[in-house]
Amino acid sequence: MDSIPPTNSPIVAAFIAHTPGSAAAYAEACEHFPGGVTHDTRYVRPHPLAIARAAGPRKWDVDGNEYVDYAGGHGALILGHAHPAVTAAVAEQLAKGTHYGANHALENRWAALIKSMVPSAEMIRFTNSGTEATLMALRVARAATGRKKLLRLRGHFHGWHDHVAFGVTNHFDGTPTPGILEGLSDNVLLADPNDEAGLSALMAAHGSEIAAAILEPTGSTYGQVPLRESFVHLLRAETAKHGAVLVFDEVVTGFRVSKGGAQEVLGIRPDLTTLAKILAGGLPGGAVVGRRDLLELLDLERAAARGVEKIPHQGTYNANPLSAAAGIATLEILRDTDAIARAHATAATLRGAMNAVLDEMSVPWAVYGSHTGVHIFTNWKRLPITPASFDPLAMGYADLKVPRGLQTVTRLLLAMRTHGVDFSPWPGGPVSAVHGPAEVDATITAFRAALRDLRAEGEIA
Repeated sequence: MDSIPPTNSPIVAAFIAHTPGSAAAYAEACEHFPGGVTHDTRYVRPHPLAIARAAGPRKWDVDGNEYVDYAGGHGALILGHAHPAVTAAVAEQLAKGTHYGANHALENRWAALIKSMVPSAEMIRFTNSGTEATLMALRVARAATGRKKLLRLRGHFHGWHDHVAFGVTNHFDGTPTPGILEGLSDNVLLADPNDEAGLSALMAAHGSEIAAAILEPTGSTYGQVPLRESFVHLLRAETAKHGAVLVFDEVVTGFRVSKGGAQEVLGIRPDLTTLAKILAGGLPGGAVVGRRDLLELLDLERAAARGVEKIPHQGTYNANPLSAAAGIATLEILRDTDAIARAHATAATLRGAMNAVLDEMSVPWAVYGSHTGVHIFTNWKRLPITPASFDPLAMGYADLKVPRGLQTVTRLLLAMRTHGVDFSPWPGGPVSAVHGPAEVDATITAFRAALRDLRAEGEIA
């Protein structure tokens, strides 16, 4: 492991003193994994947390420290950690076998449940992850249209496969990141979020060449850069006009914005939708759902009847029985209870309480978001704002997207962890249905303490 750079930061020193077991685990991890992590967003210096167990809205590290958790399994755990109904369903299936290499009854139940909840789901193809789902959706769109070009929005994340691995946190000019072929990136058109005039002009110039347009329907990073509803409706109209396939990436928003996803709230029927995370109840799993005529290109007989070659698709763990069991248990709870509404209400309470702390301490930041999302705007450009005057829709993605490695954000995250709260690194996080008043109170106490720590170090005025 590289040596940790020396620091005179009391925040960093306090975190190191608080988490010696995590430091030791990270030293070992660096012997095994590039950067010592198995997911890019877990990387942080001096070291990430090493977690030993989790339950409900909380988790505990290897040193025994307790955290209110806003990582949420990277957004997969709307019911919190180790929900009893989900773990019971998985345990029951585990005793029956983990992999049949064959069709099974649970995949039918899972699919029927999805179709009953997601407005656009005429047919379904399961995948192993969200990345695989978006890859499949774009492949289906190209096969259906015979076109090459794809339209994406700057800053929107759709996984790590070649067509989407640039223009997210960098390379906003469309040039490829390492390992991506220039010829591939040349067939991707990037548009600015909320630029309706720019979108119309791009579609007028290239609409007949575009196979698919894909977006996160509430905005990138679950609304960190929110989209105007009018922009999404315009994209629906433009894709329909030019015969391009509209893909809603609801890997995060699916079953979190509403039972039917963002598409239900927006009143928009996309041609294809990609799902993962909550879909599989916190286990690996994803899906492409949408128009029957598009997904029938994966059907050997239907493709042959249409005189075209079938799109090949395998996947060892597609519709894995354990993922299906967890997914069914989770979706039934979301369908039959007020879990989503409770998560929305707690998130709104938390956002309001955090903004009250910012006002109280005269910190020119803001906390915003919608549905279950919480986003902390750390005002790294030092704009003249208050929580009450802040309007994220008036800002561009370059203002709202925090540059990777920004010291203030890193120290905020470390201070929050030292005070017992683990936020996602953007910074913010999704709220679950099991976060309640105790978690809100603990988060507010930690937030106030972290801001005091930052002020003492001169990170905020």
